[in-house]
Amino acid sequence: MLLSVALISVCLLIFIYKYAFGSSGPNPFETDTREPLKKMIHDRKEKNKVLKQGFVASKVPENLDAVIIGSGVGGLGLAVLLAKVGKKVLVLEQHDRAGGCCHTFKEKGFEFDVGIHYIGDLLDHKPFRCMLDQLTNGQLQWEPLENPYDQVVLGPPENRRRYPIYSGRKRFPEELKKCFPGEEKAIDEYLKLAKQAGHGIWALALLKLLPAPVSKFLVFTGLIRRMSSFFQLAPRSLTEVVNELTDNKDLRAVFAYIFGTYGNMPKDASFSMHSLLVTHYLNGAWYPKGGATEIAYHMIPIIEKAGGAVLVRAPVNRILFNDAQEAYGVSVMKGQEEVHIRAPLVISNAGIFNTYKELLPRELQALPDIQKQLSMMKHGEGGLSVFVGLNGTKEELGLKADNYWIFSENNFDELVEKYLNGKREESARKIPLLFVASPSAKDPTWEERSPGKSTLSLVSFANYKWFEEWKDDKVNNRGAEYKELKQAFIDTCLESVMDIFPKITQDKIEYVDAGTPITNTHYIGAPKGEIYGADHGKGRFSPELNAMVRPQTPLKNLYLTGQDLFLCGFAGALAGALTCGSAILNRNLHLDTIALAKKTKYMNEKLKGE
Repeated sequence: MLLSVALISVCLLIFIYKYAFGSSGPNPFETDTREPLKKMIHDRKEKNKVLKQGFVASKVPENLDAVIIGSGVGGLGLAVLLAKVGKKVLVLEQHDRAGGCCHTFKEKGFEFDVGIHYIGDLLDHKPFRCMLDQLTNGQLQWEPLENPYDQVVLGPPENRRRYPIYSGRKRFPEELKKCFPGEEKAIDEYLKLAKQAGHGIWALALLKLLPAPVSKFLVFTGLIRRMSSFFQLAPRSLTEVVNELTDNKDLRAVFAYIFGTYGNMPKDASFSMHSLLVTHYLNGAWYPKGGATEIAYHMIPIIEKAGGAVLVRAPVNRILFNDAQEAYGVSVMKGQEEVHIRAPLVISNAGIFNTYKELLPRELQALPDIQKQLSMMKHGEGGLSVFVGLNGTKEELGLKADNYWIFSENNFDELVEKYLNGKREESARKIPLLFVASPSAKDPTWEERSPGKSTLSLVSFANYKWFEEWKDDKVNNRGAEYKELKQAFIDTCLESVMDIFPKITQDKIEYVDAGTPITNTHYIGAPKGEIYGADHGKGRFSPELNAMVRPQTPLKNLYLTGQDLFLCGFAGALAGALTCGSAILNRNLHLDTIALAKKTKYMNEKLKGE
C-alpha cells in the first residue's frame, strides 16, 4: 500500500514538473525589445491620440486573434503579451480613455491619478521590473519614493504617535526596533512569517495553470497545503497572527496598517495576502515618471504594431455565443445600435461579476460551474477618493514623495467595523482610516508640467449602500442631498490633512472633489464601487477557490484576466495577465519572467565588466 502511494506521488510530481516547467508555446520575452529612451511627451493632445481613440466599426482590425474587454492593466498587459508573439488583439474600453485604474483626469488645471499611488519590487534585476520593461519597450521610467516611504499616524491630535516605515530588508526591521524597544523578537518573527508566506505564492499560480483534474486532486488530498507555505498561512487572519506576536497595541497596528491596500479589516484579512504587500515593498517603493498615463501610453503602440487596436467609448453589452455554447465575439453598443465583433478568443478584464452576471445570456449564467464560482467570490469594499488641487510648490506646502496612513486609533477592527456599519451621516464625520499622498511631489516631471501647483490624493473606504440611491442619476447631476453627503466626507478628510500638514491651509485649496463608490461604478465599471475587485478576505485564498477560478471559464473560448483572476492592485492584475497568457500560449510565463530577470542580470554584469 505504501509503495503504491509513493509511486502515485512520484508520478504526480513528475507530471506537475513537466506541465508547470515544460513550455511548448511562444515566449513573449524571447527577444529583448527595450529601446533607447525617447523624449517624454507631456502634451496632453498628443497623448490623447494614443489614449482616447474612439470606437467606430471601421477601426476594428480584420481577422482578430482575440478581443479583450476592459483596458485596465490586466487587459492591456495581456494584449501586449499576445502582441509580442504576433497576435492581433482588440481591446475595448467603456470609458473615454484607456488605462482603467491607471488613467488620469484633469480638472481646473490639475491632473489627478485615480489608482496608482506607489509600486514595489522594481529593482532593475527583479522579474517584475524586467517584465514591465519588456511590456513598455523600456520607455516606462520609475522614480523612487522617500525612505521612509510610509508614515503610520495613530491617535487623535492630543495623543498622536508617528511611526516611519522604511524599505530595505535590513533597515525595515532595524527601524521598527528603534520605535519599539523590547519587541525585537516579535518584529523578527513577523518578518519571518511574511517572507515564508510570500515564498509560497507560486502555488496559487500552479493551481490555475495545471489541468483542472490535477488541481482538484491536489486540493482534495491536501497536498497543496503541504507543498505551499502560502496556503498554510492563508486561513489565519492578520489579527490572529499579530496578536500572537505581541501585546503592544501600537505595534500590532503598525504590523497591520497596510490592510488598506487590499480592503479587508485585519480580522477578515488573510495573513498570506497581507504578507505579499509587506514583501512587495521591502526593496523600496516607486512612482511612474510622468504619472500613471505613461503606463497605457507605452503599452498601446506595441498592441497596434502587431495589427491590433485599443478603442474607447466602446461599452460591451454582451458576449456572443453559438449553439454549442462557445464564445465567438462581443457586441458593442454604438448609440442605439449593436456592432458585432468576431474573434476566436474572448477575454474579460471586466471582473468576474460583470463578466458572469452582465455579459452572459441568462441560460449560461445559470450553469452550475458559473454559479459555483460566483458563490465563492464576494464583492470588495467600496472606495472613496478625494482629489485636492493646491496652489503652491511641494516645498511651500511641506509635501514629500511619501505616503501617510492616518488612523483615529490603533484598534482597527473595531473602528472600521463601526464606521462601515454606521449611519452614513455619522460615519462621514468619523472616518477611521485615511491614506494621503501627493502625486505631484512624487513625479519629478510635475514642476515642468504644472509649475507652482500641487495635488493630493486621499483614499478611504465607504459603504456602497450609503450612495446606492443615486446610482442611476447622471454622474454630474445627482442632486443636492448627494452633494451634501459627499461634502461631509470631504470636510472630514480635509480636517485630517490640514492637521497633519500645517502648511496646507484653506486658502491654498483651489480645487477639491470626491469620487464615491457610485463614481467608481460609472468610470471603472466596479459593480459595487470596489477599487480592488472581488473581496480579498480569507475565503479568497482557499485552495478550493483558486483551483476553481482559472483563466479558462466553463465556457469554451472565454477567458478571465486581471485582478479577479489572481490578486488585486497593479502587480496582482499583471500577474493575472501572465496567468491568462500562460493558459492561452501553453507556456508558463511566470517562469519566463524569472528567466528574463536572470538573463538581464547576467547581461548587465557582463556590460559592467567590460
